[in-house]
This record gives sequence, C-alpha cells and structure tokens, in this order.
Amino acid sequence: MVATASQTNLAGLPRRLVQDGIIPEDKLAEASEAARSQKVPLVSYLVNEELAEARAIAVAAAHEFGVPLLDLDAIEVDLDVVRSVDQKLVNKHRVLPLVKRGQHLFLAISDPTNLQAIDDIKFQTSLRIDPVVVEQDKLEERITKAIEAVDTSMSGLDDDDFDLENLDISSEEEEHDDIQRDDIEDAPVVRFVNKILLDAIKRGASDVHFEPYEKFFRVRTRLDGVLSEVAQPPVILANKVCARLKVMSRMDIAERRVPQDGRIKMRLSKNRAIDFRVNTCPTLFGEKIVLRILDPSSAQLGIDALGYEEHQKNLYLKHLNKPYGMILVTGPTGSGKTVSLYTGLNILNTEDRNISTAEDPAEINLPGINQVNVNPKVGLTFASSLKAFLRQDPDVIMVGEIRDLETAEIAIKAAQTGHLVLSTLHTNDAPKTLTRLVDMGVMPYAIATSVSLIIAQRLGRKLCDNCKEVRDVPREALEKEGFTAEELDKGVTIFGPKGCKACNEGYKGRVGIFQVMEVSETMGRIIMEGGNAMQIADQAATEGVIDLRRAGLNKVKEGVTGLEEVNRVTIE
Repeated sequence: MVATASQTNLAGLPRRLVQDGIIPEDKLAEASEAARSQKVPLVSYLVNEELAEARAIAVAAAHEFGVPLLDLDAIEVDLDVVRSVDQKLVNKHRVLPLVKRGQHLFLAISDPTNLQAIDDIKFQTSLRIDPVVVEQDKLEERITKAIEAVDTSMSGLDDDDFDLENLDISSEEEEHDDIQRDDIEDAPVVRFVNKILLDAIKRGASDVHFEPYEKFFRVRTRLDGVLSEVAQPPVILANKVCARLKVMSRMDIAERRVPQDGRIKMRLSKNRAIDFRVNTCPTLFGEKIVLRILDPSSAQLGIDALGYEEHQKNLYLKHLNKPYGMILVTGPTGSGKTVSLYTGLNILNTEDRNISTAEDPAEINLPGINQVNVNPKVGLTFASSLKAFLRQDPDVIMVGEIRDLETAEIAIKAAQTGHLVLSTLHTNDAPKTLTRLVDMGVMPYAIATSVSLIIAQRLGRKLCDNCKEVRDVPREALEKEGFTAEELDKGVTIFGPKGCKACNEGYKGRVGIFQVMEVSETMGRIIMEGGNAMQIADQAATEGVIDLRRAGLNKVKEGVTGLEEVNRVTIE
C-alpha cells in the first residue's frame, strides 16, 4: 500500500519517500526536525537511525529526479580524481568524486537535491558536474577509505629530499612595497590604464582582467565570450596599476587582504557614459582585478536584435503584456540574462506603470525605473526589497536572482496577487527551472499557478558576414549533430569562421540561442503530481517547444553561427 504525501507539507525527495511507503509521514516530520537540530543531512539521519534503508532511499531519489543510480561496490574510485577536489568540500558535503571524462566530473551523492554541494565543487574544479545517486551507507564507507588512501599516498615525502637548513622561506604576511601617491598618479600608469579601458570599449569587450603572477603580469579581455591576452606589462607595474584602479573605483588602497567592490564611470561624450563594475580578489602574488563593462546602450538594442525566433519573440511579448504572472530567465553566468530582462523592462517602461527592481548590483541604469542595490550587510536583501516593493503600489517587479526559498515565495505571491514579476535562476534549461523551484521548497501548486513563461538562453558568437565561408560537412556528421533527414534532403549549407580585419578570428558580435517555454495547464499538472524535469521536457516537446540544441542548429541553418560555436555553448 503506497502512502499519500500531503502536497501542502512535503516536496522533492521527502514527498517521494512517503509516496513510496519508505517512511510514514509523521515519522519523516520527526526525522526532519531532528536532522535539522543536529545539523546533519536528512538522508544521513534516516540511514544512521535505521528509519529507512539506504538502498530504498537511493532508488526513490533516482526515480524522482531522473539521476542515474550506481552501486559503489561495482567500481574503483580514482584517487587522482579524489585529489582534484578540495577535501574540505568532500567532508563538508559528504560526496565523492568518482571519474573525470573530459570536462565532466561524475559525483557520487546520496541526495541529488544537495545543490550546494554540486555548485561548490563545480566552482572549485571548473568542471561540469554529473551527479549519480548512491546508497548513503556505502558512500560514507567509501569516502572514509578514499580520504585515508589519499592521505597515505601524500605522506611518502622524505626529509632527505630537501636541504632543511637552506630552504628559502618567506612569510605569507609579507607586505608588498608601499604604494606612494606619486605612483598612483604616475602619468605612464594612468595612460596605460586609460588605454586598456578605452580599447576594451572600442572592441566591444564585456570584461577586463588584470592578473599578477610571480614572474609576469598580464591583461586579458573577454570578447564575444572568449578571453584573450591583450598586454603583458612589466611585473613591477602590477601594484601601481592595481592601486590606480582602486583609486578610480574609490576603494581602500591600503586594504589588500579581502575582496573589495567598486564602480568607475567613464564619460565618453556628453551623451554617452560607460560604467565599470570593479572587483578585487587577493591572490598569491597580488590582487587580481576584474572590471565588468556595463554599457546602458545594450538594453536599448530592441527585442529584434537579441536573436529570438519569431514565435519565441511573440511569446515573450505576449507574457510581457499580461498584467500578472512570473517570467523567469535562466542560464549560466554571462549568457545574457540581464540584457533579456532589461529589454523586457524597456518595453514595459511607460508613464502609466510603476516598475521596481532589486539587483546585486544594478548593472544598467534605466531612467523611469526604481532600481535598488541589495545590501545584505544592512539587512537589505532580495526578500526585504520585495516586501518593500509590495507596499509601494507596484505594477512590475524585477528580482535580480531567486536564490532562496523566502525570495521565491514572496515573488510567487506577488505574481499571484496581480503583479508582473521578472527574475532569473541558474538552471540548464527551461524544464529544469520548474523542478529547481520544487527542490528549493516552493509548493508545486504555487509554481503551477504563478510561473507563466520560462526563457532558457545561451550566447553564441556570430559569424562575420564579410568573411564566413562554406564548410563541406558529410551528411552522416550532420545527422549526428542533430539535423533531421528531411532537413538534409532539402539542403543545409554550413558556414564556418575564416577571419579578416573586420572581425575577431571569424566572429563578430554575439547572438542569443533561446528555449522559450510557456507553462501550460498540462505542465502545471505534471508539477503538481510530482513529475520530474524529463516528463516536463517531453511535454514541452509535444507542445512544440524547441530545446536549446535545436535552437542552435536553426541558427546554423540560417548562417548566423557555426557548428563549432553551437557545440561549445549547447552540448551538455
């Protein structure tokens, strides 16, 4: 007899455990409270207290979230892979890196809703994390053995390998030479910094990186999503350049131990000014400084310039013109989410609408819109900003990012009570956005009745119209890439980059690749019935929603971009 979980109290894995009869709902509630008070994961508590079998939990988790199930007894853990992940993260999250394949790292995990573990390890390794569900008891045993094995393999260094009396030892607290005011205002340094910033603006770069190392100092810019080195000044100038940038962005030049944030405004003419968002980060050999170039004109491009297909654009406009509901834009950092949102806000920015935004920080200044920079240090969070907005007679609300349950719940209530809400989430595609909200703890019925449109996007480099050339690609290869036989029978012309004086290695500018998914009644029912992202994706396909890969291939057919670029930004 399968138990029925209360839709109003449970979500995600706990609901599945009750539905499958693994643990009664009252026992689960007690276990959840006890696990919370002891600050241990719920799955660990259930297994350690013998309230549920580890195997049954693993099977339920795999089915609920569509994640592969693996028996740890059947594989050998690669110690080199274990070493590649910080042991503090392994101990903190109780997960185990198993195998690395290219840019993919397979991670053993007992609870796939532990998104913090996945995000932390992804950030530390810069790899794409593929979770696999394993049994909790076996996972704990293998983590202990793996860490012991790593510690043993690292202890084989002999003192005889070193001259212990003549080791070159420097204090980590050693300060750099004091930076004098004359150094900061040194004319060559001022000219160098100004030239780098102006060149970055002229080339259309999005970021500038100033990076000090032991033997050299380099400057890189991100153009069309790709970093490339533009200068390598003498390493002795690193501290002077750093100090100059910190003065320009009104930071504390004496503080070199902690990260700092600031802004620079560069006025190019009476009518045009460029803002730079500046961040410093202490590294081994000085402070790395990254400048994000914020060009307000990017929000004035208009929706036609972003790259939406006609039916996708019409869907976005349709939901922008609705008086209430929630529009979510999702994608990785640097995928153009902010520009998409601001393009929508620019369309809505009329005299008869009250529009408020909460951002961290506000990147583009739009007159007529009330923009708030969140500041958690003083209690001004996304959630508190939203509460304030709701008392100020709003029509449209934009939340920079939904990061926690409180913000999600307030935003959803706003959408349900007659307001149009726009926001972003970090998920891979549109269907996974709905299940991510469930994983955060939002009630399924609230999601189904509030979220109206989801836009997943990537940014790909556009081929230069002056020099792009036709590529001869075999039919079999095109079929493997995802083109249909019907398309190939009609004829598909593939273009590739060549390179000329007018472009950057065959590319010039970027174009959006979009998956635009209207949340239908059927999708809402799937969510309320506890369906997973795969079921939602299948329903979306049935309703004619194209995924990101298909959207990218359409751009290839149109000659806008090349196969290499679509593979770079859309292959999972």
